[in-house]
Amino acid sequence: MTGTNGDGDAYERLRQQRPQLFRNLPGGIDILHDAADDEVGVVYQDPYITILRDPVRFPDGERGTYIRLLDSATGPSCVLLPLLGPEVVLVEHFRHATREWHLEVPRGHGTSGLSGAENAAKELAEELGTTADELIPLGLLHPDTGLRGGHAELFAARIAAIGEVDRGEGIRRALPVPVAEAEELIRTGGITDAFTIAVLTRARLAGLLDR
Repeated sequence: MTGTNGDGDAYERLRQQRPQLFRNLPGGIDILHDAADDEVGVVYQDPYITILRDPVRFPDGERGTYIRLLDSATGPSCVLLPLLGPEVVLVEHFRHATREWHLEVPRGHGTSGLSGAENAAKELAEELGTTADELIPLGLLHPDTGLRGGHAELFAARIAAIGEVDRGEGIRRALPVPVAEAEELIRTGGITDAFTIAVLTRARLAGLLDR
């Protein structure tokens, strides 16, 4: 987006509404709050993502700009590992960004006004047509600290059945697989989605996949 003019008014509104996204920490890269430049600010925004070009001062004193991507919604995005008896449930999902089919777990953008758990329940109903008998928090994930400013909340969800998958979102099928098979797919590169690898790892370390 080099050369794209930024929206300074939208940038200032965002700064006032979500000040935690503009804090400066000792020794870090400082956001300059008094910079005036047509090329900084909000350079793109839709209901899902907001792209900023921040005016910054680097630790060596040099000034410049830095691009980052934020979730437009104020609610956290979520990642779900469905547990169906001794198996985990993966979905075969076509992703426009890679133009490929991926084996991955259900996940979704944040929804303003919903907690991570509420958003997780919503995504489970939409993508797998089911509800959770138990929803187990597995902590936070920052999927790309070099670019993305937001985080996702990870959950495991014990379910009793799979309903209709959301074909409108590009999901072809739901696939229950033994835990060992899912981990072998990670080892051999059959699963490359970082969210899926992260939530399976957290669930394994939490002892949820031992039985």
